[in-house]
Amino acid sequence: MRHKKVLTAYLFLSIPLLFFAFIRFYPMISAFYMSFTNWNIISPVRKLVGLSNYVGIFKDPVFMISLFNTLKYVLYGVPSVIVLSLALALLLNNVTKFQSFYRLIYVMPYITPIVATSWVWRWMYQKPPTGVINNFLSFLGLPARNFLMSTTEALPSIVATTVWVEIGYCVIIFLAGLQNIPKEYLEAARVDGANRRQLLFKITIPLLNPVIVFLSVMETIMFLRIFTQVYNMTDQGSGGPLNSTLPLVLYIYQKAFKSFDMGTAAAATVVLFLMILSITVLQLKVLNRRVQY
Repeated sequence: MRHKKVLTAYLFLSIPLLFFAFIRFYPMISAFYMSFTNWNIISPVRKLVGLSNYVGIFKDPVFMISLFNTLKYVLYGVPSVIVLSLALALLLNNVTKFQSFYRLIYVMPYITPIVATSWVWRWMYQKPPTGVINNFLSFLGLPARNFLMSTTEALPSIVATTVWVEIGYCVIIFLAGLQNIPKEYLEAARVDGANRRQLLFKITIPLLNPVIVFLSVMETIMFLRIFTQVYNMTDQGSGGPLNSTLPLVLYIYQKAFKSFDMGTAAAATVVLFLMILSITVLQLKVLNRRVQY
């Protein structure tokens, strides 16, 4: 009976293992191998070229621009999402009536297809009289902005859209963390004379540390892989103007399916994978330290 149960367990476990083997692991290993080859997706022949693709991408100025743009997305987007969603979660946690309704309002952008969201915001960013945001600025007597057509404003404009989308998810997670904080801690601190600021920075935020770490890492990975917003909000999905919004994933897409340079695209993919892996390992170390503490 014991062996039968073990065999049954392995049988059910084999289904997701096969899925990960053929859908996850095989493409990943194939991408690593492809990064050392010169393959144009049309020819069946894959010629090994060693590290030439890696040397080539780091000599490519467009790749370096996309790499720095990706880091900008992370640096601009992640702190904004964490701070704003934490502030909103703290406010919603004090709401006693219609809390579910407010949760739904904030989570709706997150569950809306990102393609639709991107096109709506692209329309809102247009010049007057089409763009809603520029019309509002004109109403206030302020000059119209170029937004997506500016080399300096395009990337922050896309970040703003992404932050608006991601806030809903983070607010829900923060609310769950806030509601798991024992009320006895807060009541004991109030009895000892702690004010609101001390309650926030001495009790609430330290107890939310695992949630903050988790969301920071997840949002960092999301911004590192940003693609759909940029592809739909820039002209012809080019990452313009002048590659000012080009992220690493869009660079990979252009190399693979426009230039048919699969080797270079695979090498850039490996670089992105190593960046994400490093952050994930850092996350595990921080969480393990927190648990041990």
